[in-house]
Amino acid sequence: MMATGVTGTTRGFARVVAAGVVGTTVEFYDFFLYGAAAATVFGPVFFPHSDGLLGVLLALVTYAVGFAARPLGGLVFGHFGDRIGRKRLLVVSLLMMGGASVLIGLLPGHDQIGVAAPVLLTVLRLVQGFALGGEFGGAVLLVAEHGPAGRRGFWTAWPQTGGPIGNLLATAALAATASVTSDTEYAQWGWRVPFLASVLLVLVGLWVRLQVTESPLFTAAMAAERPPRAPLVTALRSHPRALFSVFAARVGENATFYVFTIFLLVYAGSVGLPKEVATGAVTVGSVVQIGAMLLGGSLSDRWGRRPVSVAAAAGAAVWTAAFFPLVASGQHGLVLLAVAVGLLLHGLLTGAQAAFYAELFDTSVRYSGVSLGYQAATLIAGAAAPLVGTELLRTTHSPTPIALLLAGCLALTVIGMLTAPETSRQKLS
Repeated sequence: MMATGVTGTTRGFARVVAAGVVGTTVEFYDFFLYGAAAATVFGPVFFPHSDGLLGVLLALVTYAVGFAARPLGGLVFGHFGDRIGRKRLLVVSLLMMGGASVLIGLLPGHDQIGVAAPVLLTVLRLVQGFALGGEFGGAVLLVAEHGPAGRRGFWTAWPQTGGPIGNLLATAALAATASVTSDTEYAQWGWRVPFLASVLLVLVGLWVRLQVTESPLFTAAMAAERPPRAPLVTALRSHPRALFSVFAARVGENATFYVFTIFLLVYAGSVGLPKEVATGAVTVGSVVQIGAMLLGGSLSDRWGRRPVSVAAAAGAAVWTAAFFPLVASGQHGLVLLAVAVGLLLHGLLTGAQAAFYAELFDTSVRYSGVSLGYQAATLIAGAAAPLVGTELLRTTHSPTPIALLLAGCLALTVIGMLTAPETSRQKLS
């Protein structure tokens, strides 16, 4: 077999990429399934005494709690990932995420167990967030540390596609369940079926991940010297600018995604747009987004991580001015255009950034450094975007403040990319 660069064979590297894509898809399926359910059905099931947007807001608070746990998960998984290896931690995160999702599908509602229902829902959401906090760093790093340097941007973009694929599957699963049940049946038990079905996806992801080998760069680094006792502390001391760059670059990217997907479902309901139209637009947009991620990664190999990322972030900021009016028009074609273009720009940005994160840190602290910066930004942007957006919409009845806030987040992304060096020619060893 032909060598891929730092690993043994093309077959072995294909397994690594497949493990990154499948595992990330499963975890994001579970995570986004919760977000979609929170925006549509969790209000009446777990917060039945709160009507309208207030009930949705309370459900989205539990959704945001998952983001609060992600930095903690990133710290714990990053610490052990830098000390005992990437592969083991990815298996653990997959099992935690799947187990929490199945339990959410089995959780009685407020009518059955009272206040215990939202409390247990929040606890399970915390477990989901903790598990996902360790997912991205390990999945992308495993591919980056196995793959060829000249196409690192392209190959590390593949695990990123697990986000839209997972979102696509989650949205499709909810839509399919809704199509074969009445509104009453869906509200009572239909929404639980996609959560329970995640056990099948977890089994597939687990099988794939157990087939891959440990990162060769990590193995070589551990053979050369003992791992740092506190990788995070080392990363804070030796890579402060890199940590800021990851955090800042991630803020706008993350906020963009959640506004164009999760908050879209809330906004669509406020302007009288049928939820089938909104979820259908997200489904088509997610397909576009997958291709855009791979294109963004490939372009970053050719032109550099910074130029592609800055251009995509600027484009997304401009598009926010058109996004909400197009959705509010109620015309199905314009809604589809709004979401598809938004997720196209987001995909280009995300695809160009994946390798950038890995290239900023040394092997001995890479998992900790990437996870901390990445998940801290997720807490600020991912949790706040739907939550703050819903509250602003409830109080101002206008999407303009949300568009301005999103543009500000994307400006921070540009700052984060420009404060770091160009890394596309950076060696990982």
